[in-house]
Amino acid sequence: MRGPLLTAAGRGLWTMGDGPLARAIRAKLDAALQPTHLQVLDESSRHGGPPGAETHFAVVVVSGRFAGLPPLQRHRLVHAALRAELAGPLHALAIVARTPQQWESDPRVPPRPPCLGGSKRERRGDGDSPRKQ
Repeated sequence: MRGPLLTAAGRGLWTMGDGPLARAIRAKLDAALQPTHLQVLDESSRHGGPPGAETHFAVVVVSGRFAGLPPLQRHRLVHAALRAELAGPLHALAIVARTPQQWESDPRVPPRPPCLGGSKRERRGDGDSPRKQ
């Protein structure tokens, strides 16, 4: 049984993905990992994308397939399932990958830092390369 899907849409941070790319992500992760809990969150609006851009996503995947695997291997399984999307329209993907036991003991998802937007050069405001000091 899938756990509850969370949304912070009221705060304008992200929405539950329901566009074509979000549906493809959900279907591929479901087929590859048989998750007991799956959240697909479209965070494109947090990154300055126009409505419907579907470029930045976060996923929370809880699967028995992750048992005994370190975080890097878990992320590789997610990346393998979404290879075509990562090569094309999907620009950024944040992943939380847990076993059912880990999720049962702590179902909290760590907050992601806010997007700073732009390049390092734009944030500095001085036009210099970030490496030049």
